[in-house]
Amino acid sequence: MAGRERVVRMSVELPLWRALAGYRVLTMVYAVLLFAFQRDKFERPAVAVGFLAVMVVWTLATLPKVSNAARCTRGFLIADLTVALTGILLTPLADAQAQTQDGPTLPTIWTAGSVLAFAIKGGWRWAGFASSLVAVANIIERGEPSRDTFHNVLLVWVASIAIGYVVEVARASERTLARALEIEAATRERERLARDIHDSVLQVLAMVQRRGTALGGEAAELGRMAGEQEVALRSLVAGGLLPTPRSVPDGAPAKEGAGAVPAGSDPRTALSGAGLDADPDEPCDVRTLLASFVNSRVTLSEPGAPVMLPAHAAAEVAAAAGAALDNVRRHAGVDAQAWILVEDWPDEVIVTVRDDGPGIPEGRLAQAEGEGRMGVALSIRGRLRDLGGTAELVSVPGQGTEVELRIPRGKAEK
Repeated sequence: MAGRERVVRMSVELPLWRALAGYRVLTMVYAVLLFAFQRDKFERPAVAVGFLAVMVVWTLATLPKVSNAARCTRGFLIADLTVALTGILLTPLADAQAQTQDGPTLPTIWTAGSVLAFAIKGGWRWAGFASSLVAVANIIERGEPSRDTFHNVLLVWVASIAIGYVVEVARASERTLARALEIEAATRERERLARDIHDSVLQVLAMVQRRGTALGGEAAELGRMAGEQEVALRSLVAGGLLPTPRSVPDGAPAKEGAGAVPAGSDPRTALSGAGLDADPDEPCDVRTLLASFVNSRVTLSEPGAPVMLPAHAAAEVAAAAGAALDNVRRHAGVDAQAWILVEDWPDEVIVTVRDDGPGIPEGRLAQAEGEGRMGVALSIRGRLRDLGGTAELVSVPGQGTEVELRIPRGKAEK
């Protein structure tokens, strides 16, 4: 997942339209066969043959119209319902005994297809309108409607309205789901950009502020301006809803020495630096990326065998570990010792970063997020959340800090 999220919208209506097209064809065949087997009882079979021929041609010619909602226009719905109503009203003309017997009409159950098209296209209100017209036509055709006629009319009316209501609920659910997916995709993209900014621009601004304060003079003014821009950018990264601190954040100048660990790097940079700028889904040894952090004050302990993850997942884990080590340098000092432990389990990979610094006071992480400092929230936890894993931080004042990164193999491979 590089660069952007794509929201896939699945239409719940498409199966309904396909089912409607099949229903119209099957009921058309049923009406023709029913007439063929009962042809002898029609006083005017020519009328029935003429109508059934029109119905067959109309059904086959309009199949594309019932393939989706866009093609099923209001004009088609009106014309289709007109064909069904005409067939109902022509039944007594073709069969004089139709009004005295509870026999089927010329279109038989094909009429329900017209009503269902109204239901799928416009919901329960359109279904109620179409089924009401069909009910009136059936009552007129019977002359003196029987109990069976009312039963059939009521059944079509209730069923069509129920289907129309279900379609409206499904559409509303689909819109809600699509909107939720869009919001999730936008949020994940914003977090990814925020991590990149935190790992690059914000780190540079913080370094300029510390160095400027240490040098004094004009450099101090430059450092102050860099600090103000860092605060403003952190507020923007956090969503623009956080209050901007009144003063520039304190940053005691830190000495850059052999023990300094670089800020958490971009995953693509980490892969390229390790010579692994190939397919991000190719397996990659996590130890290769974590080894770049080893120096006189950072120790790497690993199982002695390759710890394989997809390249993009390995790069994200290395970047999260780099962000944790950068926090060690910034908050525990360049003289602090850090240890990286890699554990390779069948179902997950665990990377632990521990230091011997003074630890994090209780409530400091929440305060940092409130000030727009999203290093732990985005560069560490955000990365692991995107991989389907977790990042746990345990710190005891005076006893150091431990960051445990857990990456499930199944989710990381996806």
